[in-house]
Amino acid sequence: MPTTTHDEQLAGVILAWFSTEGRDWPWRASRDRWTVLVCEVCSQQTQIARAAPFVERILDRFPTPGDLARAELGELLAMWQGLGYPRRARNLWLAAQELDANGWPDDLRTLPGVGPYTDAAIRCFADEAPVMPPDINTRRVLARCFPDGAPTHADLPLLEEQAWAWGSAVMELGQTSCRARAACEVCPVEALCPSAGTDEVIASPRQKRYAGSMRQRRGVLLRAITDSGVAVWADDPDAAASLVADGLASRGGDEDELLLAPFAERT
Repeated sequence: MPTTTHDEQLAGVILAWFSTEGRDWPWRASRDRWTVLVCEVCSQQTQIARAAPFVERILDRFPTPGDLARAELGELLAMWQGLGYPRRARNLWLAAQELDANGWPDDLRTLPGVGPYTDAAIRCFADEAPVMPPDINTRRVLARCFPDGAPTHADLPLLEEQAWAWGSAVMELGQTSCRARAACEVCPVEALCPSAGTDEVIASPRQKRYAGSMRQRRGVLLRAITDSGVAVWADDPDAAASLVADGLASRGGDEDELLLAPFAERT
């Protein structure tokens, strides 16, 4: 689809807004793939503002894949407490093992926990490749700002020249004013956006209730074993079995013990 002057102007305004108003996350100054991977894994299914302190703590302790590869999974799980979805921590730890042993693969999606979005995010935010990370935030912004079809990097030289900034700017806009329920009155592109004033809600699928869920039950056991090194299997056998199945814990010599992940066999 031919790119219009309006599309080019709108893209330019988004880029200009981001250059002055984009949030100054520490990792945005880096083009290091490991830094971007840690950030993206921590922020999966989690708002970036909530994930930010975890990202900084993890990178301070494990600035390279080798640093994490030489650590026990249990140490990372202890740092992960409060972030949720601990399977992400195991995937990050397994990815560090692979990266330390073999380096970065040609196909990033062969790394544990790396799917199409994280693959594109690493290529955009670390490699500055002309790709747009496909998540709910970027899709929402592009659908609202360019309802007839968003310009591609091939359509606009500006987007290819500033591939990192374009991906970051669209993501930032989706995380701030162009949220599920749009805050058009504070949006920097309201005057140019063809969807300004929309009442349409474009949100991620709602997560299941946390209270009483298996997620909560697993979290209780995992917190116990990261705090004291052991939990009681019989306290919640189903949750305990699921932690073992995910490689997050191990059953001890005493069959009623659930042990910290360092005792689990590495896979």
